[in-house]
Amino acid sequence: MPLVIQHAQYSSAGIKPVNEDACGIQVPEEPLLTTKGIAAVLADGMSASEAGREASEACVRGFISDYYSTPESWTARTSVHKILSALNRWLFGQGIRVHNTHKGMVTTISIIILKSSSAHIFHVGDTRIYRLRDGALELLTNDHRVEVADNKSYLTRALGIDLSLEVDYRREITEVGDLFLCVTDGIYDFLGDEQIRQTLREHADDLDTACRELAERALANGSDDNLSCQLLAITELPGESQNEFYQKLTELPFPPPLDAGMVLDGFRIVRPLFANKRTEIYLAHDTINDREVVIKAPSVNYADDPDYINQFLHEEWAGRRINNPHVLRTLDIDRKRQFIYYVTEHIEGQTLRQWQQDHPQPQLHTVRDFAEQIANGLRAFHRLEMIHLDLKPENVVIDRDGTLKIIDFGSTRIAGIEEIETPFDTDNVPGTVNYTAPELILGQPPSNRSDIYSLGVIIYELLTGKLPYHKPVTLRNYRQLRYVSARERNEAVPVWMDRALEKAVKIDPNLRYGLLSEFIHDLKQPNPAFLRKDFVPLAQRDPLRFWKGFSLLMAILNLLLVLALLR
Repeated sequence: MPLVIQHAQYSSAGIKPVNEDACGIQVPEEPLLTTKGIAAVLADGMSASEAGREASEACVRGFISDYYSTPESWTARTSVHKILSALNRWLFGQGIRVHNTHKGMVTTISIIILKSSSAHIFHVGDTRIYRLRDGALELLTNDHRVEVADNKSYLTRALGIDLSLEVDYRREITEVGDLFLCVTDGIYDFLGDEQIRQTLREHADDLDTACRELAERALANGSDDNLSCQLLAITELPGESQNEFYQKLTELPFPPPLDAGMVLDGFRIVRPLFANKRTEIYLAHDTINDREVVIKAPSVNYADDPDYINQFLHEEWAGRRINNPHVLRTLDIDRKRQFIYYVTEHIEGQTLRQWQQDHPQPQLHTVRDFAEQIANGLRAFHRLEMIHLDLKPENVVIDRDGTLKIIDFGSTRIAGIEEIETPFDTDNVPGTVNYTAPELILGQPPSNRSDIYSLGVIIYELLTGKLPYHKPVTLRNYRQLRYVSARERNEAVPVWMDRALEKAVKIDPNLRYGLLSEFIHDLKQPNPAFLRKDFVPLAQRDPLRFWKGFSLLMAILNLLLVLALLR
């Protein structure tokens, strides 16, 4: 069941000669209705600026166009903030400065994104957003306006005033029957909350009439400003039962076990490449496009597991949105599928694990090159608000040209997709224990630092043949684990490179690198901070010696005290 709303909007100049307000509502078709949601935007151009009307109209048109062009993997919050920041810079650039004041294209803006069962609310300025639920009217935004003498006011925040922009954001869980109202000050300044509530209740079945009536009543009450409002009523939410969700996922059946020579939708199976209890992978020849490809199919062991099927389908969804030479390329299937599977490019080469076994003592420059290539691939995930979460030597392939490619998107977290509610909770810890970031094991949310941890472990292992901690991280031991210096296991590793690895695999994610570029930089050239010989207390350098010495000192002091008392 998709999200369904009723909506209406109205905008009038009122008694003014020019209408400097602008508004727009976009209800897209699927799949954007699910992945991006419904957008409503209302802008009020500042009349004191020189081009308030142009500013509001440009923002509404630009926002709606740009929002649906942002990656579907981005959260609503990321998409809106990036667009508003860009619009603000553009508006500010169009303005001029006169006597230290900025005049030009300035506007307020309020936005509602209805996605899945949530309302994402963004606000800058003094337009307002209300919600009417069960007869109660609630204001969801704060006015960025200061009242001064003589009934005058000025905006403290708006688009185009300054290069820096602060946007209010809140997320509300929606219910069927919720009615959202976006309105400019030309209406709410001349209607009390009770008048607004009563008008909405009187015309609950006709939103167009409700919009016009709000404007006309404000005008009758003496409004001297433009009059604009929008109404969005939630009539159906995309909630599905587990059975409905499962039926949707299994519109196509699982493919049967495939043998060499069999043909699946025009793909002739050459041979099986890999199989475990979760996945079947085959080398195939695409007879239509005459190319070698790899087919990844789900295992029949999970044919009745909707959580697994949902995750498998998202593997293809993620792969098709990443275009990077260091990430396995997922191919479009230009024909109707009869079964659940997806197709990727075929890479002739070996996994990083196999390479590591063949090269137990690699050169430092080779390892640095590998780290940079993997980081380039990870950046493609992170730019799209995706986190791989299963980075390990088995999931990196080296082709015949020496190019490293990240494969297997089965554990990838997609921020924008996680905003879409399903009847299933996915609480499993992703990844492989030796490479999984500690915060995931501790039940904390992942971030790009989680992938940096995994990369750090891989590079450490390539250089030393071992892992950076003596034991895998668990809920019981994570406070006691201590980093083992890479130099203890490989003297060829420089001190500064060892310190970079140590920072990358910190148990606490807040102490790790925040950016992949910072980690790669410190692997390639010395960070001055890592070259300082900082004093380390004996209690940290050798805790056993410290406590032995402390105990001996206390024993001597106690003995002297006893002798003093006996005298």
